Amino acid sequence: MSVESKKEIQLEIAHVLFIDIVGYSKLSISDQHAAVEELTRIVRASEQFQRAEAASRLLRIPTGDGMALVFYTSPEAPAQCAVEVSCALKKHSRLQLRMGIHSGPVGGVVDVNERANLAGAGINIAKRVMDCGDAGHILLSKHVAEDLEGYQRWRLLLHDLGTCEVKHNVPVSVVNLYDDQFGNAKLPQRFETVQKRQTRLRWAATAAALLALAVVVAGIATFSRYRVRSTLAAPPAPEKSIAVLPFENRSDDKANAYFADGIQEEILTRLAKIADLKVISRTSTQHYKTAPENLPEIGRQLGIAHILEGSVQKSGDAVRVNVQLIRAATDSNLWADTFDRKLTDVFSVESEVAKAIADELRAHLTGREEQEIAAKPTDNVEAYDAYLRGLAYTLKTYPTSANVLGAQKYLREAVRLDPKFALGWALLSYVDARGYITQSIQPTVALREEARQAAETALTLQPNLGEAVVAKGAYHYWILKDYDTAVRYLEQARQLLPNNSRIPELLAYVARRRGQWDRSKAYFNEAERLDPRNVNVLTQQATTDIALRRFPEALRKLDQVLAVTPDDVDTLVTIAGIAQAEGDLPRAVSLLAPLHPGADDSGAVETQVYQAILERRPAQIISRLKEILAKPDPALGYINGELRFWSGWAQDVAGDHAAAQESWRQARRELEPFLKEQPENYGLIGDLALTNMGLGDQAAALALSEQAIAVNPIEKDAIVGPLPIEILARVAARMGEPDRAIAALQKLLSIPYAGALAAGMPLTPALLRLDPMFDPLRNDPRFQKLVASPAPKKP
Repeated sequence: MSVESKKEIQLEIAHVLFIDIVGYSKLSISDQHAAVEELTRIVRASEQFQRAEAASRLLRIPTGDGMALVFYTSPEAPAQCAVEVSCALKKHSRLQLRMGIHSGPVGGVVDVNERANLAGAGINIAKRVMDCGDAGHILLSKHVAEDLEGYQRWRLLLHDLGTCEVKHNVPVSVVNLYDDQFGNAKLPQRFETVQKRQTRLRWAATAAALLALAVVVAGIATFSRYRVRSTLAAPPAPEKSIAVLPFENRSDDKANAYFADGIQEEILTRLAKIADLKVISRTSTQHYKTAPENLPEIGRQLGIAHILEGSVQKSGDAVRVNVQLIRAATDSNLWADTFDRKLTDVFSVESEVAKAIADELRAHLTGREEQEIAAKPTDNVEAYDAYLRGLAYTLKTYPTSANVLGAQKYLREAVRLDPKFALGWALLSYVDARGYITQSIQPTVALREEARQAAETALTLQPNLGEAVVAKGAYHYWILKDYDTAVRYLEQARQLLPNNSRIPELLAYVARRRGQWDRSKAYFNEAERLDPRNVNVLTQQATTDIALRRFPEALRKLDQVLAVTPDDVDTLVTIAGIAQAEGDLPRAVSLLAPLHPGADDSGAVETQVYQAILERRPAQIISRLKEILAKPDPALGYINGELRFWSGWAQDVAGDHAAAQESWRQARRELEPFLKEQPENYGLIGDLALTNMGLGDQAAALALSEQAIAVNPIEKDAIVGPLPIEILARVAARMGEPDRAIAALQKLLSIPYAGALAAGMPLTPALLRLDPMFDPLRNDPRFQKLVASPAPKKP
């Protein structure tokens, strides 16, 4: 492939209709050609196809036995096209089709013939949804169905089927689209199988439930006594404290849910600027449903005295907002009001609600605070609408690539429509910087520059805008690692945004990178006070305890996470990683075995591979990796090459050295191009060092290890700065340099840090005893002394 072909993949959200011909492989060659030609004619005759093609908003991808149609218009387009095709099939009874629809990220790739093509989760999942159906079915992913439910004409046509397990054992939630004129109302065979299995299991579950009931009854008295003590011990909530629960979207168009979310967030943001109030962040309140029944319990969980509930109804340019202020302990209404406004005047609603609540709670407002809660961020209604759409993506739990790309798309549109929209510029910078450090999207120079320009533009437009000051601090921390400047901006922002939990959270990260572990813990505690059910804050506190090898404390924090998000895969993987670090492989496998992650959850996959390697039984996981890597997802960037390194390591442990060498050669070919655009990505550099180690290229492996240390020195980063030293220790151990390896290991065991592999565990004596990468050091007395060190105590 030419150098020019190796461009960065630009991802964007698309709406994909995947179609294939049922029984295609059983047809003769001539009949296959005829079937494809007939399908093409039917599809091209579709009104939706012609509209999108005329507007240059459609891409067609032939798949041999069908096609993928990629619409860049709306989620309705592929669904309407599928309906039109299904209706047309009545005149072509010999042609049997099944169809699947999904909206998600897609990106351009160059295929083996040097031609432009598309790939990504949007296309992959559409195909997997289609694979769950039989002839005649039009199946939708749950994500698309939720988008269509907002339209009255689609609502009665959507029939939830539940979850279907597809390739790599990945569960996909599927909805069937049909009525009397199109689609297939019959339950797909794959779901019939699931239902039969569930019926058999239900009888066994009933017996188990009866047995469990006896245990529960026996424990009620003890549990009740514990709950009474816990309730009595809880401090009273401050009188001037409030949580804003999710607002109900009462619009006829359910696609306006983003607007209700945005109004809730903007009211909350204005309240959060009042220093005399304690305001709980949205990341904690979003776990509750709209208008829940257990308000006293929610008040206790969040540590607040008052709750604001509301609803939003948007129709054209008219907006109605209903709000009510409730005393949580007694579930009694203190104040309520209804606001009818034009869209151009929606800001006054947000300001009036915030002011009314402050008056009701007798909160003192300074002159500056009154001005800020009354501020109008933009005069451009379309720009504000785009901002709210982008904001909705940032309010999702995790900064996945799809969420980051969605937020960027709309925030860029917001500031294009109103270049003086400081709040839009500030949020765009924050999204860019966070995506850069979390590697949700590729950390390129262009992304770094956009983050800088957006933050500076926001500050130039409004020097005292708290969100702009936070964005500037986040840029200096996440991208430049200029901690002094970052702290200066963040401390300034604390005065402007006294209830913003994001600020102490960022200060906790900065302190942790500086090795100020106690100060970091204090900042995290402050963030948790303002955001008690923020799973990221809780998880990061566990990450700190893991780095310090305080595994019992980490497990307690992770239990808090599971109380908010039960069965969260990433949390279970981290708990399994702790078990590995403690040398408890049976406990780790019991946690990992039920999980079936795909390549897009590479951390979970790698932890499963590491478990097989530690057990020295990698045969089964090798087969799993082959399935995943058979169709690498371009949206995952260099992660595909990283997984190939793991595949090579597993094959090497299994004794298949030839296969391992081929995997490592392919890993190197895939990883090296990314280094040109990401020269400071120490994780990528570490992957290349280990890959060259496997290939026996000692000079390259050691040079890359040193490069990773130089890019992210321990002096600048106490938590992940030691990570490249672990890479060096592993390379030196395998490359016949025991002195360098032992010296590195001695240092690593004496300091806290987040580990280089899998679940991010720091090296422990238990891991050194188990990890085959250190086998060359087994007979060295110095190594034997290291592995004989006592392991951390269990909780």
